[in-house]
Amino acid sequence: MIMEGSMKTTGLRLFGKNDLRLESFELPEIKEDEILAEMETNSICMSSYKAVIQGAAHKRVPDNISETPILIGHEFCGTILKVGKKYRDKFKEGMKYTIQPAINYPEKEQEAIGYSFQYIGGNATKVIIPKEALEMDCLIPCYGDSFFKVSLAEPVACIIAAFKEQFHYKNNNKYVHEMGIEDGGNLAILGGGGPMGLAAVDILLNSERKPKLIVVTDVDQNRLDRARKIFPIKKSKEKEVKLLFINTSNVSNEEILKETDNKGFDDLFIFAPIKPLVKQASELMAIGGCMNFFAGPSEKNFSAEINFYDVHYNMHHIIGSAASNSDDLKEAVDLIDNDILDPAIMVTHVGGLNCTPETVQNLPKIPGGKKLIYTQISLLLTALDDFEGVGKTNPLFAELAIIIKKNNGVWSKEAEDYLLTNADKIIV
Repeated sequence: MIMEGSMKTTGLRLFGKNDLRLESFELPEIKEDEILAEMETNSICMSSYKAVIQGAAHKRVPDNISETPILIGHEFCGTILKVGKKYRDKFKEGMKYTIQPAINYPEKEQEAIGYSFQYIGGNATKVIIPKEALEMDCLIPCYGDSFFKVSLAEPVACIIAAFKEQFHYKNNNKYVHEMGIEDGGNLAILGGGGPMGLAAVDILLNSERKPKLIVVTDVDQNRLDRARKIFPIKKSKEKEVKLLFINTSNVSNEEILKETDNKGFDDLFIFAPIKPLVKQASELMAIGGCMNFFAGPSEKNFSAEINFYDVHYNMHHIIGSAASNSDDLKEAVDLIDNDILDPAIMVTHVGGLNCTPETVQNLPKIPGGKKLIYTQISLLLTALDDFEGVGKTNPLFAELAIIIKKNNGVWSKEAEDYLLTNADKIIV
């Protein structure tokens, strides 16, 4: 039962460049075109780190955050607590939800959840879903068995969008683009050993339209070893796809091109904003290939070397892909709710709301994949690989280590249920 009047929340707020504060404050009573909701999980995105180091200079962050701070976080899942009068026929109390953060509201197209709003962001206990999100159909109901999987639907949606944004000429005399990746083609994910690269592989293997060859590159052998464990050769062969994980610190472009019979790659995705990867992608592209600069840089003056002879004579296409739309997010949620995709493979750390300031500010320095935050509990950020060691002195982690081990080292609904039942609650 939600009482009339104000409601206290605890959340991670941005006041300026590198000025993050986890604090409790009052939420106002919701209006008839708003919804009061509880957050349960939020996965930390590198985009949140970029917003923190840029502050008001970030294109989605308001200029007045020193006086009106915004809540950080946009990869989340929670439960609806109270629905304003205008939307009571559409949304119900107790409904599980996520939100498309890129709202594209008329005259406010740069506003986004987790960057622009005072009362909603993923790293909080309770939030107010604003009219902008509701009017633009950005509130997405979810029906799966866990919260954490839905938190990861937003990054999955961004990858789905990137695959849709690829284009190729099927007939050069017609000047017509065919959208999407090349069906049965060669595809490379450069810098793809992290969580987004793993999610991309999972999506590709479970899509009707898929390449015949997927090459994932990285220079971190530990990340590649984990990827091979998650996607064994047998699994990719069952999907009739050749899947290779290559450490480019000791493999040349010439050797990589041999895997394509020296034809090159029809689709290349750059999953780390590193200049040498752009140059490498340019050198690996097939005639008519499409390069997607997926990983957004924090430097506004970022530039890299590209072979424009090939752009002219070999019809190389270069695009960038950022964010997704509500249809992409609905597609991602549906794939996850129906257990077609398993976003749990992206998670390498879990923590509580108390650890979010340090986690966000130090995100590039923390190895591994997605850092999953449970916003209703207090817990130090801990790597799944460290559960057994921490469990020697902490019974909570001892049990979690057992659960993780029997699930091939991957986070799960069972682990989430146990954590939410037994961890210390965050004090509001």
